[in-house]
Amino acid sequence: MNRPRVVIAGAGFGGLTCARGLKYTPVNVTLVDRNNYHLFTPLLYQVASALLDPGEIARPVRQLIRPLGHADFRQASITGVDFDGRRLITDHGAISYDYLVLATGAESDYFGNASLVEHTLGLKDLDEGLAIRNRILSQFEASRWTDDPEQRRALLTFVVVGGGPTGVEMAGATSELIRLVLRKDYRDLDINEARVVLIEAAPYVLVQFVPSLREAALRSLRRKGIEVMLGTKVKAVTDSAVILAGGEAINARTVIWTAGVKASALAETIGVQLARQSRMKVGPTLQVAGHPEVFAIGDIAGATDGGAPLPMLIPVAMQEGRYVGKAIRDALAYRDPRPFQYRDPGIMATIGRNSAVAQLGRVHLSGFPGWVFWLVVHLVNVVSFRSRLVVLVNWAWEYIFYDRPVRLIVRARK
Repeated sequence: MNRPRVVIAGAGFGGLTCARGLKYTPVNVTLVDRNNYHLFTPLLYQVASALLDPGEIARPVRQLIRPLGHADFRQASITGVDFDGRRLITDHGAISYDYLVLATGAESDYFGNASLVEHTLGLKDLDEGLAIRNRILSQFEASRWTDDPEQRRALLTFVVVGGGPTGVEMAGATSELIRLVLRKDYRDLDINEARVVLIEAAPYVLVQFVPSLREAALRSLRRKGIEVMLGTKVKAVTDSAVILAGGEAINARTVIWTAGVKASALAETIGVQLARQSRMKVGPTLQVAGHPEVFAIGDIAGATDGGAPLPMLIPVAMQEGRYVGKAIRDALAYRDPRPFQYRDPGIMATIGRNSAVAQLGRVHLSGFPGWVFWLVVHLVNVVSFRSRLVVLVNWAWEYIFYDRPVRLIVRARK
């Protein structure tokens, strides 16, 4: 008797959790992803800021699914879904399924502004993190070759657009890289020529947090020398400047875009109803309307809680992945699944050394206690035991010696 085939599109937190949830289920599981690795995205900004190597926050998917004897992996770009024929369409061909789980995540949203696409750097995947690291270090090298103070300041101005957790963490890490590490490498550098600017359209940073934590984060950012511009919108970006909505220009060669996110492009190409941020509309059981054998989880799924959309966060994806694993087991046993219910574990963000904010229900932490809590949570959740050890050593080294070990400009050749 042939086992039902479960195809999981995406090997992120949701997809991998779903595959693990099917470990003892009599099905064959096929994971499909354009990358051959699973990425621990919360620490991607530390790759971008030269603290961690890529291998410390990513692991091959095939290695991670070894304990799942009935699971396999296929590297491919997913281009569509044939719902009638029950096939997932990829650039290497079609894969038939009995159950399909769409978990392809999210991508940067540039809101149709072509200048942002062309002249900014995103921070959603490993190649983007490495590109940012290369750019920051290259700008410092280039600044040593000019005697023009204005040009040098532009080379050493780093603009982060978006005051959410990713933007705040990236701005804090960039500032500490410059002021604690690079100032020792570039002994003739006037540190006052280097600028880190954080731009946020809302009147405060970290809009998801309570006001007291927002203010604590803002104070910490400014203490670290970051110029925070609130209530400010970006109109356009050129190869040499950021143009603000009011007409003001900030001369900068490096702009990191963290201000917008939407579901992956797959959601817009497969002919399903979409919700806000191009997320797929799903029912209470995370099934796609008209296709009970198809589930959507994680950032691509527009699941709601009390009418409000669930946030695009890792805990949501993982809980949905576990739920869908159980829902497939229920379907095989001819049981109706219960509606999905999200349990909020809280949110957190770090601003840098000795400073973070954590909102855990009624418990609010900031400063050093929030930072220690952030460290523990992220260390525990790093993808493998080996990675935990290496990350811990690198964190300790940086904390004690004010040094970041991977200040390398590396460009892959095709």
